[in-house]
Amino acid sequence: MKLPLIAAAIALLSLAGAANAEEHLVQMLNKGEKGSMVFEPAYIRAVPGDTIKFVPTDKSHNAESVKGMLPDGAEAFKGKPNAEITVTVTQEGVYGVKCAPHYGMGMVALIVVGKPVNLDAAQAVKQTGKAKTVFAGLFGEVTKAASN
Repeated sequence: MKLPLIAAAIALLSLAGAANAEEHLVQMLNKGEKGSMVFEPAYIRAVPGDTIKFVPTDKSHNAESVKGMLPDGAEAFKGKPNAEITVTVTQEGVYGVKCAPHYGMGMVALIVVGKPVNLDAAQAVKQTGKAKTVFAGLFGEVTKAASN
C-alpha cells in the first residue's frame, strides 16, 4: 500500500517544481537599448525547467539555437520568421541563440541555465561578423556573474 503513496508524493513534488518555473520574455527588435537588430534582453539567467519565450516584436526575426552552443542533452530549436517560439531549458549550461537573418549584424543572445558547464565549448564555437563581438560581451557577463 505504501507504493501508491510514494508515487503520489513524487508526482506532487514534480508538479510543485513545474509550478515554480519562470517564463522569461525576450523581444526580437529592429532597434533596442543596445542598438539595431537585438534580442532584448540578450543575456538571460534561468534554472532548469524555466521557459524562454521569444517574441518577434518587429518583423523578419526568428530565434534558433547556435550549433555547438548547447549543453549535452539539450535539444536544438529553430523558430520560424515572424513567429513566437517558447523553449523549455532542461539542462544546465550555456545556450547560444541567433536570429538567422540578422546573425551577421550581431543579433545573438546567451541563456545561462544553472552552472555554465559547457562554457569552454560554447566559447570555442567560431563566430563571424558583429556576432563575434556581441558574444564576447555576453561571455563576459557569464564570467562576471561567476565571480560574484
